[in-house]
Amino acid sequence: MLKVYSYFNSICTQKVFVTLAEKGLVYDTQNVDLFKNEQFKPEYLKINPKGVVPALDHDGRVVIESSLICEYLDDTFPKPPLIPADPFLRTRMRLWSKAVDETLFEATRELSFSAMFRERMRNMTEEQREGRYRNVGDPIKRARLISTYEEGVESPYVFQGIGSFEIAFDKMEKDLTSRGPWLVGPEMTLADINMMPFIARLDYLDLLDVWIAGRPATQKWWRCVQALPSFLAAITHKTTAEDVAFMKTFGSRIRERVAERLDEYRHLLRAAA
Repeated sequence: MLKVYSYFNSICTQKVFVTLAEKGLVYDTQNVDLFKNEQFKPEYLKINPKGVVPALDHDGRVVIESSLICEYLDDTFPKPPLIPADPFLRTRMRLWSKAVDETLFEATRELSFSAMFRERMRNMTEEQREGRYRNVGDPIKRARLISTYEEGVESPYVFQGIGSFEIAFDKMEKDLTSRGPWLVGPEMTLADINMMPFIARLDYLDLLDVWIAGRPATQKWWRCVQALPSFLAAITHKTTAEDVAFMKTFGSRIRERVAERLDEYRHLLRAAA
């Protein structure tokens, strides 16, 4: 039996849901409400000591870290394969997973927070906000949270996230042009699945075309992704109309400034070249 501990709008959990859908696997879910700090309850910390979602329970064996969960599912349920057999392509696939885990997760979190979750925190009492800060055990993550809450799009962490996406989209365009139609070649892999929820979040926030205007290979990839049955089942159909409207409303409010900051970043790159 497969059980996924998730939160309704968790981008990392969406990677797992797409993988499960590609495999045609049946699974149960248990919601962990991140805004009620349920991820820090002792019973959940026994499942995932990092206090994040997702976590996968497979017949009592728990796997954490979304990229590792996706690889575990592919190893355990190998049809259809989502990891290339060729060692070189497998390495290229993992480079995309690494980019997601090391830069794009934080970039998406900061952009999402500055657009919409910041508004939710504004509705908290000072005591509730301080409690949320305290629950973030990592002082670096706490500093990012406080900065993004207090400064919004002007936070240096948001600027860093805007730059991280610019680097990723530049690499996407090059890889898709030279190797496409998927990120590592002719077949869809976990590289594509790992990217899907993060690009979907930018789309829901009405920010995606800020980056991909003028990048036709990436636009074509995105159209193919949106038509996938697994993407529709795991992301499109799991996202309510209310959530879509909420993300677009708040994302649209920062769109102009995000575009300005992206231009700033591109100017810095040109100046340094």
